[in-house]
Amino acid sequence: MKTTSMIFTLLFLASCGGGGGNSASSSGKAQAVALEEINLEGNTPVAAQTFDINLQLKGFQASHENKVNEAKELIKQVIASDEFKNEVLGHTYQGKRQFANNNGMSNEEVYKKILEGSENLTPGKNNQMDLHLEAYTDPKSITVGYTYKTAKKIWMNTKYLAMYPAAKITTNMVHEWLHKLGFGHDADSTKKRPYSVPYAVGYIVRDLALRM
Repeated sequence: MKTTSMIFTLLFLASCGGGGGNSASSSGKAQAVALEEINLEGNTPVAAQTFDINLQLKGFQASHENKVNEAKELIKQVIASDEFKNEVLGHTYQGKRQFANNNGMSNEEVYKKILEGSENLTPGKNNQMDLHLEAYTDPKSITVGYTYKTAKKIWMNTKYLAMYPAAKITTNMVHEWLHKLGFGHDADSTKKRPYSVPYAVGYIVRDLALRM
């Protein structure tokens, strides 16, 4: 993936992305209450339980749409879990509790930013993942999905929508969305890149989704 223009999710990421239909979000009042209660002491915060996903689709076949909707529900279950909270807060890089390419944020701040759901191009802490997804097909490409820094839209390769189960699709959906929150990673396949927020959190979501 390229963080400055086209952002690629390579084949080894083992995930693809997309979304099906529109998801009704929590009420503004409920979201405000949830965000006020992002307290990392003790149990998973209310904002994790109320986290929602709003999907805007274009060009998806019914079978792909169904799979993406399944992935959407898995992502919500994962984010609502204690395991996700613990994995994000406990993530380590270079022997320290941190992510690479973390924009100067601690693990706690990364977790809270995810729950707040305020994308750079659609700012506002609405406690949801806003995904604008468009399907395309390139059978020869190793690109699972991509986006542009200046675009709200994320493009998903149907080659991998057909190939992967819903649990693996979650990786690309989350990965590309984290770019929308402003997190990047090395353009080349460096040793550091898997520890960046988009890659590392994408892997966390995938691995937890596969257990559900």
